[in-house]
Amino acid sequence: QVQLVESGGGLVQPGGSLRVSCAASGSISSFNVMGWYRQGPGKQRELVASITSAGSTNYADSVKGRFTISRDNARNTMYLQMNSLKPEDTAVYYCNLISRGGRFWGQGTQVTVSS
Repeated sequence: QVQLVESGGGLVQPGGSLRVSCAASGSISSFNVMGWYRQGPGKQRELVASITSAGSTNYADSVKGRFTISRDNARNTMYLQMNSLKPEDTAVYYCNLISRGGRFWGQGTQVTVSS
């Protein structure tokens, strides 16, 4: 079983920056993919960015050039640095991990971009 705990969400003004983190614990295979998803009000959950244990990354077009995903494999922790935030980035951000043991989700952290 894998546990994922997000932290770092909050309220930020448009144009501001925020970093969210996801700490993973439990039985995690050496090869895995971690990702950030988000679900805005009245919207479906969507992929924001993902990163493999080897460091390969993938971004949604809407966040390219503004968000950076990274991870520290030694600490089983993933980060999402969000810059130039827009009101449309407002959502609950969920951490996701895919490994041999299955697919796991965190509880989510709220990010609100508003003046």
